Amino acid sequence: MAHPSAYLEPAQPGGQAPVTIGIDPHKGSHTAAALDAQHRVLAQVRVAPTRDGYRQLRAWAARWPRRRWAVENAAGLGRSLAQRLLGDGEPVLDVPPKLSARVRVLSTGHGRKTDEADAASTALAACGPAELQPAALEGHAATLRLLSDRRDDLVAGRTQTLNRLHALLAELAPGQVPPGLSADRAAAVLRRLRPPAGPQRTRRLLAGDLVREVRRLDAAVAALERRIAAAVKDSGSTLAELFGIGAILAAKILGRVGDIRRFASAARFASYCGVAPIEASSGDVVRHRLSRAGDRQLNFALHVMATCQARQRSPGRAYYLRKRAEGHSDKEALRCLKRRLADVVYRQLIRDARAAPGLGA
Repeated sequence: MAHPSAYLEPAQPGGQAPVTIGIDPHKGSHTAAALDAQHRVLAQVRVAPTRDGYRQLRAWAARWPRRRWAVENAAGLGRSLAQRLLGDGEPVLDVPPKLSARVRVLSTGHGRKTDEADAASTALAACGPAELQPAALEGHAATLRLLSDRRDDLVAGRTQTLNRLHALLAELAPGQVPPGLSADRAAAVLRRLRPPAGPQRTRRLLAGDLVREVRRLDAAVAALERRIAAAVKDSGSTLAELFGIGAILAAKILGRVGDIRRFASAARFASYCGVAPIEASSGDVVRHRLSRAGDRQLNFALHVMATCQARQRSPGRAYYLRKRAEGHSDKEALRCLKRRLADVVYRQLIRDARAAPGLGA
């Protein structure tokens, strides 16, 4: 396969053959390359990521009535452009950045990494045998993902602030810092301390500031969790009815999965979540290893669900105990339970999608 940039040719307006337009999106520009059915580059253009740039891009592509768009990372850096194209009724494929990079590296030629070559490689990847997912217009799932990601940021900030507060209290009152530190417990420790002027006095003042910051974050997290619970209820999903999944985990799963119908089977969904073991057999030796791929946030959600079911009387505890009795370690049994629960979540999402076709759109 020759490198896509080796096929640069003058524009050929008026072509009727299907054309694939690859997009290499960046914060400061979008580079497009149009490939014909023989994978030859017909034309390339670079536009600004603005409304005027989008109009320029659409006018440039109008010469090919039969066209489809292949946007690299349509759910990330290329989201804005992909959503505009979808809103105008254009067909858009989501090309993973790793696939686009692999096509560029395996192509023959000079192999230089340029925006033009990346755009052509993205279009070429869309013409290959890989089963790419079509991009979809954002809907309620995007709202849930935004709220869930914001909560994660707030919780991370609260944890960091508590760690700083713990360090100051450990210097102000060695051995007196209570476990499970909270704003109220820290305030109770500070009320007993009256250090004189100097570094200890400064530490106490800073600790007081951090206590107020923790309380502010606590209030923000609580308010956001109420919004998340309301958004999950509005979605019509029954995912929160499963044992071990509340509104917070349901929002994370719904927000990151989107339309569950894009997964043809429960096995593909499990692989996407990174809970399906990977075969690593050689010769007569058959073995499987832990998968580190997949969406780590979905993997985390299933881990929390599995941990909850394994520790309490639940549908999954009997399965977990059976795996332990078979000789599996605690971690191995938990991984088996996660794989089983991925099927449970998949079936629940499929039932919801059939009951409400608009769910996850």
